[in-house]
Amino acid sequence: MVKKAMILSAGFGKRINPLTLKIPKPLLKIKNETLLSNTIKILELFGVKEVVINVYYLKDQIIQYLEKNKFNLKINILEEKDKILDTGGGVRNAINYFSDQPFLIINPDTIWNFKYLEELKLMEKLFYKNEKSKCYLLVVNKKKSFDKSFKGDFNINKNLVNKNDLSNLKYIYTGVQIIKPEVFLGLTEKVFSMNKIWDYLIKNKELYGLESSIEFLHVSTLDIYKKLLKEKF
Repeated sequence: MVKKAMILSAGFGKRINPLTLKIPKPLLKIKNETLLSNTIKILELFGVKEVVINVYYLKDQIIQYLEKNKFNLKINILEEKDKILDTGGGVRNAINYFSDQPFLIINPDTIWNFKYLEELKLMEKLFYKNEKSKCYLLVVNKKKSFDKSFKGDFNINKNLVNKNDLSNLKYIYTGVQIIKPEVFLGLTEKVFSMNKIWDYLIKNKELYGLESSIEFLHVSTLDIYKKLLKEKF
């Protein structure tokens, strides 16, 4: 069972400017709940006991927020001090927190709800059942995305993720994955995207995906955020 997770919270959130000039994206609110607290709560419900949250941009606000609010899991705050490390570099920087055990990586800008719990549990089951899997992504058909501008990230064939037809990528990454720490071994770069990891795993047929059936609500741009604020969900 996956008991540890990482929430990626270091980004600039530039596509939400001017709101994110003064407030870090994870602290934006939907229905009086910050994106960050909503993410922490879905992890609690899933059964995660310990989480690492990396911070960089407007980090003091996030740190103060976490200090003032109580959650039912252990929270480790990891500051990226000299420069932002991007998604892959941020995880690699935190890898010692996870020993050799698979862990969950999650983005706080997806609006997670209790419906995701069943899919997370199934993804966890499939991950441990498949010995070839180094990483399992939760993906969704782009037709189910609230933001219709997404072009797609991947295709899937029998749960195996690929990018075989770049002109017709049908699936979007929802923002949550289970991964083995070993995939970061040997990497010397400090700043890199998770796409570097995924591309390597795709090449070796070690990246798998589960298709979500839930409408994909993601705070991607300022316009989408304003529209989501008006939605009933």
